[in-house]
Amino acid sequence: MNKPNIILINCDDLGYGDLGCYGSKLNDTPNIDKLSEEGIKFTNFYMASPVCSPSRAAMLTGCYPPRISFGSFDDNRNVLFPGSPTGLNPNEITIANQVKSAGYNTKIIGKWHCGDQKEFLPTNYGFDSYYGIPYSNDMGRAVIPEDMIPGGSFGPIDEETRSRREKFPPLPLISDNEVIQEQPDQAGITERYVEESIKFIRKNKKQPFFLYLAHMYVHLPLYAPERFINNSRNGRYGAAVSGIDWSTAMILDELKRLDLDENTLIIFTSDNGSNTRNNGSNAPLRGKKQETYEGGQRVPMIMKWPKKIPANSTSDELVSSIDFFRTISSILGIKIDSKNKIDSLDFSNVMYSPINSKSPRETFFYYKQNNLEAVRNKKWKLHQQKDGKKVSELYNLENDISEKNNVYEKYPEIVLELQKLLDECAKELGDEFSGIQGSDIRLPGKVENPSTLTSFNPNSPYFAPMYDIPDWG
Repeated sequence: MNKPNIILINCDDLGYGDLGCYGSKLNDTPNIDKLSEEGIKFTNFYMASPVCSPSRAAMLTGCYPPRISFGSFDDNRNVLFPGSPTGLNPNEITIANQVKSAGYNTKIIGKWHCGDQKEFLPTNYGFDSYYGIPYSNDMGRAVIPEDMIPGGSFGPIDEETRSRREKFPPLPLISDNEVIQEQPDQAGITERYVEESIKFIRKNKKQPFFLYLAHMYVHLPLYAPERFINNSRNGRYGAAVSGIDWSTAMILDELKRLDLDENTLIIFTSDNGSNTRNNGSNAPLRGKKQETYEGGQRVPMIMKWPKKIPANSTSDELVSSIDFFRTISSILGIKIDSKNKIDSLDFSNVMYSPINSKSPRETFFYYKQNNLEAVRNKKWKLHQQKDGKKVSELYNLENDISEKNNVYEKYPEIVLELQKLLDECAKELGDEFSGIQGSDIRLPGKVENPSTLTSFNPNSPYFAPMYDIPDWG
């Protein structure tokens, strides 16, 4: 078999309703819409967490976050912060490890967010090289510019907020394991990511490659080039979405120029739902980032592979990011050489024949940190808790995608069936709210005496628009 190249594009906080092909009337995404027309669009695709660190680790390992102890972190934080002693356990097998074993050259460009100690950087997990910012773009010393503008979402910044943000080290830009710049100009980061992507594609045009492009956009703060801002119908948010769309076009054009497009599988998705600030949208879904209502975890997912995936297809089948692991392994004929439990399922049949195929996944569990909040089985979704409080909510997602009509009292037999699934899951993966310790949970990576990748130097000539001035970059 001629091994296909694989490009996995993972956006940051891009919502279900942010793309034209998913119904947006505000953002212009002609190139992503074309990608959808040339491939398959999934309407029931879920990330395994409503926030980034757990979501990304789950996608790479094919496991629910609690299984790999990536549900919550130091001081019960929901994501990893700079200088954390915790990271993805290097013994975990990732998609990059899998394809590397099949002779692929591998690279990650962009946001990693699975640990920033040297032991936890991407080159320890099957990636040959890395270029990017290792965590969220708001984890540098710069305050969110919007906070400094009177009338902004939070009003003018106060001294307490300024002091808290000034405890962050300068934002690092990394090449492999070396910091090459501190506090880079975020308005130019996407262009630099595209440049690195194209260099990697050209270098590997005669051998199979796996490129994981993890965008900075549309995570706040929003820094975008003026050309996108000037043409946006949706402010800076729309400009950031346009940046993603432009970058997608650049990569697709390069593949075509090198005659690689027909032998490349493109996967496009987002790490979790939109936070809905700045006109981000999860419409028509309820909820947002950090929530287990649909808007927090149901996100866009598009796949294109000419002559393999039927063009202009749509699938309503239930699939998840954790299923990429087995699906990619199956496509490449790679054995999964692990004694550890993996939650991934192979949905390649749905890719190849979306009209006639059923997804092997019928059930999906919604975790917020280590709390098992909800379960979906086929068309039914049961919520049992929300933010530390018990709830009783049942929705038929087939005819109530917005989770507006609670039919908990109407279908007691469905509630019992789904509650049994929740109880079985809690026994294996745990449920902090119920005080249940899971029976099949693996340890995360840990280091002693952690340090940050950078430290603030008051005499350093950092890029000025990124440091403590009311400027969007």
